[in-house]
Amino acid sequence: MLDLIAPLVVENTTKIVLLSLDGLGGLPRPETGRSELETARLPNLNALATSAACGLLRHVAPGITPGSGPGHLGLFGYDPVRFQVGRGVLEALGIEFALRAGDVAARGNFCTVDRDGKITDRRAGRLPTDVCVRLTDRLRGISLPGVELQVEPVKEHRFVLVLRGPGLSGRLSETDPQALGKPPLPVKALEAGAAHTAGLVNRFVDEARRLLADEPAGNMVLLRGFDRLPDLPRFPDVYRLRAAAIAAYPMYRGLAKLVGMDVLKTGAAFADEIATLREHRDAYDFFFVHYKDTDKAGEDGDFDGKVAALERFDAALPDILSLAPDVLVITGDHATPSILAAHGWQPVPVLVRSAYCGADPVTAFTERACASGTLGLMPAHHLMPIVMANALRLTKFGA
Repeated sequence: MLDLIAPLVVENTTKIVLLSLDGLGGLPRPETGRSELETARLPNLNALATSAACGLLRHVAPGITPGSGPGHLGLFGYDPVRFQVGRGVLEALGIEFALRAGDVAARGNFCTVDRDGKITDRRAGRLPTDVCVRLTDRLRGISLPGVELQVEPVKEHRFVLVLRGPGLSGRLSETDPQALGKPPLPVKALEAGAAHTAGLVNRFVDEARRLLADEPAGNMVLLRGFDRLPDLPRFPDVYRLRAAAIAAYPMYRGLAKLVGMDVLKTGAAFADEIATLREHRDAYDFFFVHYKDTDKAGEDGDFDGKVAALERFDAALPDILSLAPDVLVITGDHATPSILAAHGWQPVPVLVRSAYCGADPVTAFTERACASGTLGLMPAHHLMPIVMANALRLTKFGA
C-alpha cells in the first residue's frame, strides 16, 4: 500500500485527527449479551457514527492476535506482516533512549513469582513507577561478558533492557508464558547466530532472580519483544504530511518516532493530550492521539472499568470536535475483551467522518453495528488511503 499510495499524494491544507482507543474491541458479557461498547453510554460516539462511514478493521490476519506495535503500524498504513518491529525497540525509543544500530532491546515486566518460581502476577500489581526505578537501579549491578548492559525504567511495572556489543542477534524467544501458574521460560535462539545472545540474556535473568528475591512484589522479570533497530519508510515522506503524535505512554511515542512523526510533549491524563492537540493544531496536518485506559481495564479483566473508560472518552469528544478536523478517525489497535483479560483476535470498530464519507446505515459505534457499515471488514493498513482520500490528498490512479 505504501508503494501504491506515495505517487498519488497531493498537497492540501486539510487536517486529520486519528484517535486510537487502545484495546477498543470487546466481547459480550455472558450475563447480558452486550459488549463493553454496547453497555456503555456513548451519546457522542453514537452520534458520530450516524454521520460517518463505519466498518471493522482486522490488524494482521484472521485469528491472529496483534500486539500494540503491529496494531498501530497497521493504522499508519504499514502492513504489519511485512514491517515487523519488536516491542523492545518501541519501548526504548519511547523513553528517548539513544538506540544504536546493532543494539538488541527487549521490553521487560517486573512480575511476581511464588516459592516454586511460578508466576502469580505478570505485572506485579502494576508497580508504582518509583518502585520500578528502584528495582531497575538494582538490576544495573548485573554485568555480562563482552557486552554493555543497560536497564532503564519506563512506567509502572515496565522497563527496557538493552544489550550493546558485537555479534548480537534479536532473534530470540520470549520469557513470558502469558499465563499464571507457570514459571518464566528460558530464552531460546530462533536462528543459529542468536545462540550467544540467548545465553547472555539467560544469565541476566538468572542474576535478576537472585537480586530481586527479597521483594514482596516484582521479585522476577519477564522479557519479550527482542529486536534490533529496523529501517522503515518515513510516514511524513510517504504521505507528505506534517505528522505529530500525542501519547502519554512511552511505547506509543516510540512507535511514532520510529516512523518519523514528531512526538509532542504532553501530560499523563487524556485531558492533557487534548490540550496538546489544541495547542499544536495549526502546526501539523496529521495528529495521532492515543487513549490507553480502555486497554488497561480490558487486560485487568475489569468489564465495568472498561465501560467507564469508554464513557470518559466519549465525554471528552466534544473538546476534540470543537477543533473541527477535516477528517476524524476513531478506532483501535486491537481488541482487549474483558472476558479474556488479554488482547484478542477480533476485528475492531472504525469510523471515518468527513464531508465526503458518504451515507452509512450505522447508528451506534459498536462491534455489531459497525459490521454493517460501508467500510466493511478491511485490513487495518488499508485505512490510511481512505483517510487520505477523504482529506482530498490523493489524485486518481491511472489515466
